[in-house]
Amino acid sequence: MQNTTIQKRRIEEIIKNDLKKKMVLLAGPRQCGKTTLSEKLLKEIPGSYYNWDIDLHKKRIRNSEFDLTSKLWVFDEVHKYKYWRNWLKGTYDLYKDKHKILVTGSAKLDIYSRGGDSMQGRYFFHRLHPFTLSEVMGIKAHDYMKKINDLEFETKLSGAKNLLEELLLFGGFPEPFCSKSLEEASRWRLTYGSRLIREDIRDLEKIFNLDKMEILYEHLPKTIGSVLSINSLREDLEVNFRTVSNWIDIFERNYVCFRVFPFGSKKIKAVKKEKKLYFWDWAHVDKTPSRLENLVAMHLLRLCHWLSDVKGEKAELRYFRDIRGHEVDFIVLIKGEPWFALEVKESEQDLDSNLKFFLERTKIPYGFQIHLNGGKFTRLKDIN
Repeated sequence: MQNTTIQKRRIEEIIKNDLKKKMVLLAGPRQCGKTTLSEKLLKEIPGSYYNWDIDLHKKRIRNSEFDLTSKLWVFDEVHKYKYWRNWLKGTYDLYKDKHKILVTGSAKLDIYSRGGDSMQGRYFFHRLHPFTLSEVMGIKAHDYMKKINDLEFETKLSGAKNLLEELLLFGGFPEPFCSKSLEEASRWRLTYGSRLIREDIRDLEKIFNLDKMEILYEHLPKTIGSVLSINSLREDLEVNFRTVSNWIDIFERNYVCFRVFPFGSKKIKAVKKEKKLYFWDWAHVDKTPSRLENLVAMHLLRLCHWLSDVKGEKAELRYFRDIRGHEVDFIVLIKGEPWFALEVKESEQDLDSNLKFFLERTKIPYGFQIHLNGGKFTRLKDIN
C-alpha cells in the first residue's frame, strides 16, 4: 500500500469543519502524524505554522508576531510555554473573526488547559491516534458504527488479514508502519522512548531521575494483560510508590500509555480499584498474545475517543473482573452502560467461560471473542 493512501487521516475533514466554528486542539503521541496533518491543512487553507521548539517561532509566539494575511494559524507544542493558556485565550478572542487556529501537541492539551483562565467554550478537542485497521483500509467511521451487530474488524474484506498482520508487526505509528521493514521499525522504536522522555517530558515535568524513568518505560510492556502493580514496579526500580505512580501519570499525560479501569457492578461483586495498562505503541510489547490484546485495546480506545470527540457521546473503555477471578478483557460503556464485551484469545477456542459468566449476569447488547489462528487473525464472533 502506498503512503499517499494511508496519509489521508479520518479526522481531517472533521477538523476542517470544526475550524469554521472554534479553534481546535489536536493532541496525540509524538510522531503519530500531527505535523503531517497540519501541513496538509495548510495547503488547503493558506496559513502559517509556528513551532515552540524552533527559537525564531518561539520569539514570534511570545510577541504575537503572526502573519496577518494567513487564514489559518497552526501552533505546535505551545503547551510548553508556561503562560500558554492565557496567551492562547487572548489570541483567540482577539483574532477569532479573521483567523482559524489549530493547536497541536504531544501532551494531553485538555488536561494542560485546565485551571487558571479557562478556555472553556472556545475550542473543540480531538485526539490523533496511530493508524487503525479501518483507517488504513479507507473505511468510513459512520459505516463502521452502523454495523456493530456484524462487527468483524473488516476481516472479510480483501487484504484485511495482511494489513492486520502488518499492524501487529510494525505498530500503527506512521514511520515504522509505512517502512514495512523490521529493521527500520526497530531503529525507530529504539530511540522513540528515550527522545520522548529526554525531550518532551523533560520540558514539561520536573523529573530528576530520567535514567530510571527510562527503565520503567522499558519494563511496563511486561505488565500488559495483567493487573498493574505499583508496588512490584517500585521494588524493581528501588524508588518509592509515589514516584512510580507519578511517572505513570506523566506517561499517560504524554500519550505513552493509558490505563483501563474495571467495570464495577455490585450484582456480580466486581473489583473496583485494580487497573490494567496498555501502550499507544502496541508494537513496543514483545509477546504476541499481549501485543494482540494491546492492539485491540488501542482500537477500542480509538472508538471511544471518536464517539466522545466527534459525536459527543460519553464512551469509556473498561474491563471486568470480580472477586472470584472471573475476567473479561474489555467492556465498552456508553453513558455509563455496557454496550459490548470483547475477549481476546491467542488461538481459536470455544466461548470463554468468563465471558459467558459476564454475559449471563448483565444486560449487554453484544459480546465478541477474537483470536489468532495459526498466526493469523480470524473474524470476531458474535456470541449473543
